[in-house]
Amino acid sequence: MRAVWPELAGSEVLGIGYAGPYLRLWRRRAARLISIMPVQGPSPGRLSRWPADGPGALALAEEENLPFADLSFDNVLMVHGLEHADHARRMLREVWRVLRDEGRLLVVVPNRRSIWAHLDHTPLGHGQPYTPLQLARLLERGMFHVERRDGALFVPPFRSRLLLRTARLWEGVGHAVSPKLSGVTIIEARKEVFGALSLRTQPSGRRVTVPAWVGRGLAPAARGQGHVRPADEVLAREADPGGEGTR
Repeated sequence: MRAVWPELAGSEVLGIGYAGPYLRLWRRRAARLISIMPVQGPSPGRLSRWPADGPGALALAEEENLPFADLSFDNVLMVHGLEHADHARRMLREVWRVLRDEGRLLVVVPNRRSIWAHLDHTPLGHGQPYTPLQLARLLERGMFHVERRDGALFVPPFRSRLLLRTARLWEGVGHAVSPKLSGVTIIEARKEVFGALSLRTQPSGRRVTVPAWVGRGLAPAARGQGHVRPADEVLAREADPGGEGTR
């Protein structure tokens, strides 16, 4: 994580899921750090104080209703939150909403291909694992542009002091020999604020798209209409007409 985000000086950072232990990487220089644990998950309703040596900055929140205004954060770190979400696309829509234009999202989820995701006694053996390609496609559908993919946790999920002592060796060999078998998938993505929304199908059967400044809260009116509809309404009714919808 430090390699992806080495410095976040002056940035406002939101952690979602089990991100608290990792937010300390930027604690000295970030302008604001807040950690949110979703009500859903393997341990619902359980909170432990964070940070331990300062004013509390941790709370519970619904995954589809983050208690922050639009454009509140520069960076969002999501660690083991997405795989436990009841509605992953709606959760990503909320993250998109609270991120500032061109804001960055860093997602950590269990890798479907790894042995960690297939053993119930491991912390990663619960919820919905993703391959790097599956996660990238989910983020792209959520109006994020994937900029970096990586993996970590190549150490086998067995209790052994020897394995722990050689963890750095396992990580180095894993990256070089079998990067697709990492225990977790890590993807950095950038919020996209300019997109094209499909408006309607012409009699000829050809679909017409027009640009929409979704990041500004408004979308241009459809051709032939005399009003401007909010971007959220366009997204909910036209971008995902038969699915679970977006906020």
